Amino acid sequence: MDRLTSLTVFTRVVENGGFSAAARRLNMSTTVVSNHIQALEDRLGARLLNRTTRKVSLTDIGQQYYERCVQILSDLEDADSMAGSLQSAPRGTLRIYTSTHIMRFIAPVVGEFLDANPEVSIDLTIGERMVYLVEDGYDIAIRTIPPPDSSLIVRRLTPWRHILCCSPDYLSRHEMPKTPSDLIQHNCKRYAFYPFGDDWTFIDVAGKTVSIRISGNVITNSAELLRLLTLRGQGLCLAPSFRRWR
Repeated sequence: MDRLTSLTVFTRVVENGGFSAAARRLNMSTTVVSNHIQALEDRLGARLLNRTTRKVSLTDIGQQYYERCVQILSDLEDADSMAGSLQSAPRGTLRIYTSTHIMRFIAPVVGEFLDANPEVSIDLTIGERMVYLVEDGYDIAIRTIPPPDSSLIVRRLTPWRHILCCSPDYLSRHEMPKTPSDLIQHNCKRYAFYPFGDDWTFIDVAGKTVSIRISGNVITNSAELLRLLTLRGQGLCLAPSFRRWR
């Protein structure tokens, strides 16, 4: 039988003065209560209770055992209460990894989170690599693209889509692309973690997906480098927009 249950049954028998009263208190049958007491005594090799037809009383060994049982059960309740309070009030260190170019969106949320959870510390790393949460020791990764590991739990925080971007200077020297197929003639800078590789994907007015194989003289994991090169008029890039789309 479960020792912890047996200890609880034993203390209830002592506190209620008998097997039947303890059985009612514990919502058990008298037989089950008796079996728990017998299992304890068999395990200990000692009698804990003197039984008569009218009442039960503690033996000398039973008195000492009862006092220790009360302490053990009290300590267990304290441990449960402590665990419950730790669960209800978050604490500890939260390790986060996010991309450099979305840090400006994350920063206000981090501040609000720390205000609401004063016992939590944040260890936040920014960079331009595809981290692996378990191996690298991160609790959360905030990304603009799906993770390569399909076993991870993924939550969508906000909708967004890529927008084809270039500078006015670039358009002054090159014809504006009007259809996806026109991109074949342009210098397209590619983000290394773009989920479709060299196949840039668009959705036309009819909702149909259109893909076109692009080429260019830069591929990088730095979104900031793509932004700067595009502003300098050195090509086109797909940049994420975080506005809400309908």
